[in-house]
Parts: sequence; structure tokens; C-alpha cells
Amino acid sequence: MTLTQFQKAELLNSLHVPGTPLIVTNVWDAMTAKIVADAPGVRALATASHSISNVRGLPDGEGITVDEAIIAARIITGAVDLPVSVDFEKGYAPDAAGVTRNVRRLIEESGAVGINIEDSIGAAKAPQFDIETAAARVAAARAAGDATGIPLVINARVDTLAGGGDWDEAVARANAYLAAGADVIFFLGLGDEDKVKRALDQVNGRLSVIGKPGAVPLARLAELGVSRVSFGPGTLGLTLAALQRAAANLTALGDYPDDLGFTFAL
Repeated sequence: MTLTQFQKAELLNSLHVPGTPLIVTNVWDAMTAKIVADAPGVRALATASHSISNVRGLPDGEGITVDEAIIAARIITGAVDLPVSVDFEKGYAPDAAGVTRNVRRLIEESGAVGINIEDSIGAAKAPQFDIETAAARVAAARAAGDATGIPLVINARVDTLAGGGDWDEAVARANAYLAAGADVIFFLGLGDEDKVKRALDQVNGRLSVIGKPGAVPLARLAELGVSRVSFGPGTLGLTLAALQRAAANLTALGDYPDDLGFTFAL
């Protein structure tokens, strides 16, 4: 059954369940979207801006234009019938009015039903917008969703710990973004179980985290009550590592890898 954009947005929001987290394997084009969407159990997709920029030979950190970001999102949403959340970086705008304008365009022109929005100013995790400005930008994204009639799922990123900041500020930012209209807090820097527990105790809403080698295992994140786990550009790295290993093996006249026979089609 084909879902409307409104239904996809509602579904995406409902999939963020504490203790039964939404696992989103990040994608960057039509083919990766289709391959992941066809995997058993997958119910929603998320893009990774780092991957979308890098496969075009461009850096992350709004290395592509807002027009290019919307086109990339439209290609991905057009390949699948699942809800798609788009890593929309900082909204590709210097002010809140621009965030509203661009997020509205994203919703209307691409069919996306969720976004990530960051609170750091540049490509690095620090410095960040001051809390009031960052919260206003989250509110601006919410206003865009309201204007379109689509209940956009906002995953507001808190870069404080990853940028070397302190815990209390990170929690204050998380709660300010929730009050401004965020649905989920994407809390970077939760590198161990104790930090995940503290964040779950102190943040007044659902929590999204990054998964990677050495981080808290997925099953344990579920037990603790996390609502979403994503992998950012890690899935592109995973893909490239497999390709590089295969290239080395083939160049050395090794056996044909079984995955060389993987069949696919759009």
C-alpha cells in the first residue's frame, strides 16, 4: 500500500519508541535507498549529509547547495515507499527565516518527512550557535512543517560534547530544542553506557544516538531506552571498505567473492 506523505510522517514519528529503537541504516542515493529498504525489517530510511557530499567529491558541512540537497533527497524518496528522514545539516541558511524557507522547500519538493538539524556553526562540532539562536532555528523548522501540513519529524542534534563542551550545557540545549518543537534529540558524544543513562534521565524527550564500533552495543541501547540509532557516514565507510578489499583480492588474482554475484536493479 502506498502511503501519503502525511502518513509517512506519522509512521516515522511512531517508530521512535524508547526501548524498541528505530534503526536507520544511512543511505546516499537511489540504489542504496532501494537496497536498504528491501532488507528485512527496515521500516524507514535516513540520509547522511557527509556521504551525499563525499560521493560527489565535495566536503561535508554544506559542501553542496540547498538545491543540490533537495534534489538528492528527492532522488532517494522517489526510489522507495518508506518514510525518509533527511540530514539537512544547518538548514543551508544563516538565519531562522531561511531555515523555514528551505525546510518548507525540502518537504514540498522532495517528499521528505523528517530532518536532522545541527546546532554547530561550521563544519566542525564547535563553535555552536548560542542556545536561543539554535532553539529558534529548530522552531523555524517546526514552522515549516506546520505551514505544509506535514507533521515533520525533527531530530535536533546537540554537538556540545562532541565539540568539547560540558554536560550541563548539552542537556540544557537538548531540552531547549524539545521545547522549541523537536521530536527527538540526536545527542552526540554519548560514548559509554553511563552517559547514555544520564542523558535518558535528564533529557525530557526521546533520544537518538550514533552507532559505531566501540560504542554501546545496539541491544544494550534498546534495553536502556534509546529511541533511534543511526550510523552517519559509517555505512558509506562500510561499503567502501568492502569494495577496497574486493579490489585488492581481485587484483591479486584471488577467488571471486560471492558478493560479486549479488544481483540488483532499480
